[in-house]
Amino acid sequence: MTNLLDVIEIKSVLVGEVKPLGERQAPSAIDKKPLTARSDYNEFGLLADSQGDLEAHGGLEKALHHYPFDHYGYWSSVLSSKEGAYEGPSLDLPGAFGENISTSGVVESLVCLGDIFQLGTGVVQISQGRQPCWKLNERFCERKMARSVQKSGRTGWYYRVLEVGSVGPGDKFVLKERLAPEWDLARVTNLLYVDTKNFAALEEMVQLPYLAESWRKLAERRLAKGEVEDWSGRLGG
Repeated sequence: MTNLLDVIEIKSVLVGEVKPLGERQAPSAIDKKPLTARSDYNEFGLLADSQGDLEAHGGLEKALHHYPFDHYGYWSSVLSSKEGAYEGPSLDLPGAFGENISTSGVVESLVCLGDIFQLGTGVVQISQGRQPCWKLNERFCERKMARSVQKSGRTGWYYRVLEVGSVGPGDKFVLKERLAPEWDLARVTNLLYVDTKNFAALEEMVQLPYLAESWRKLAERRLAKGEVEDWSGRLGG
């Protein structure tokens, strides 16, 4: 696994400006465009990037969003099979999912919570997977897109920044340290959204010191109540 990740090259580095999104005209920078030059990043993300809702996006635990370009073929097939013409963003190029980092060759089953990577000249750590919200529905003009992303496990993930630096297309994406090889993101996503009442595994997950605090609180609430939270408001349908 380490050897595979050693050869991963960054396909695109992407940023966006805050604009009104969908019928709600909610402020969002989900429409990301690739940079042609390097960009500096600090503990809050790429300096050239923006977020429309800092409570739900951005911050120390969501400084950078990585979405595998490997998933685009799947979504192109799924969305093109729907009735009616597809009216969402192009799936021929990165940026449709609001990602900052795009690669090919590494997906959720190949990365783990707490993984530490060299990203350009800086160092980042996987803090959590993405929790899809209703803005994906608006972005893709598809009422259940967020739910589909969640259910598929093709969510992408977030980094916290351990050492600030710069990154550009063509840089290598190199695994430096793996702290929890048994906690790949595919397992975590399955635990949170599919195998939702596996309380023994949740007990184990909340002990991970590098787990994002929002996910720790989610797991602790589920354990305390003994029931699964209602996601319908976040997913929007």
